[in-house]
Amino acid sequence: MRFLKFISPMLAAAAFCVSATAAEPVKIRMAYVVPVANWASILFEKPGLARHMGKSYTLEVTQYKGTPPQITALANNELDIADLAFSSLPLAVENAGMDDLRVIADEFQDGVDGYYSDEFFVLKDGPIKTVKDLKGKVVATNAAGSAVDIVMRAMLRKNGLDDRKDVSVVEAAFPNMYAMLSQKKVDAIPGVVPFSFNPKLREESRVLFTQKEAVGRTQMIVWVARAGFLQKNRAAMEDFMEDAIRAVHWWLDPKNHKEAVEIAARVSKRPAASFDSWLFLKKGQEGDYYRDPNLVPDLNALQANVDLQHQLGLLKTRFDVKSHTDLSIVEEAAKRVK
Repeated sequence: MRFLKFISPMLAAAAFCVSATAAEPVKIRMAYVVPVANWASILFEKPGLARHMGKSYTLEVTQYKGTPPQITALANNELDIADLAFSSLPLAVENAGMDDLRVIADEFQDGVDGYYSDEFFVLKDGPIKTVKDLKGKVVATNAAGSAVDIVMRAMLRKNGLDDRKDVSVVEAAFPNMYAMLSQKKVDAIPGVVPFSFNPKLREESRVLFTQKEAVGRTQMIVWVARAGFLQKNRAAMEDFMEDAIRAVHWWLDPKNHKEAVEIAARVSKRPAASFDSWLFLKKGQEGDYYRDPNLVPDLNALQANVDLQHQLGLLKTRFDVKSHTDLSIVEEAAKRVK
């Protein structure tokens, strides 16, 4: 009996430690590239939306310069949820060998009726009137193999031009595109939100074609995670996704537009006026991209997008989207949000 009296407090203490450890929130490390344009940068900036935050999970958000460092971070287990374009997802599997990558949610889509589609601009007073007129000219891209780069090359080929021989391609950051076009360093540039809404760009240029005209609907960006992380932390991920969907509903609600713009301005350190006319609004080419309210990606569009990448010779083998997708968490989370 003395032995039992002695060991019982020890067992109680051990049980308490195990319980405390089990209750410790799961840290979810999430990436973004462009403030406001990518959900992670603003998702929970409105207080009260993340009801499970600090209980079952915590969120650590980090800005990355682009896709390549995110892929490296995923490979090194330094990142849990990456923000990858349709162009980078299959490359992460094919080149980095991460066959366990899974598409888990939508970020935004291009070419959906009533929403914005990326535009490709030429000067109003320039010689380029049709896509065929780009032969022998210089076109800009943000990076070889990027989503807009693939779209541009597809449109060139659609018009009988060889994207490797008939045009010269130079790389430039999106914020520098307008200057390069206006200074006639290039003959055509891609425009993405919010840079395509630059008043000076609109005044001096015209739209040669849109992404929708080139390739139709595009699943531009998706959230991606590794299967092992999802399996190990499913309960926490369901709570996170529930909070994320609740937050997306708030951001997309027109009655919250004014406050959303104010938060976006604070987060990005840019004037509110630069967001007011388009942020999260359905206004065709004057509005925002389509963002699924329940974070469900368009897998058919995504498959068509990566198939195009293969057709252009940018992927060695065909990539099967559904075998690298797990929407069970976001679907379960959506049932909880009312």
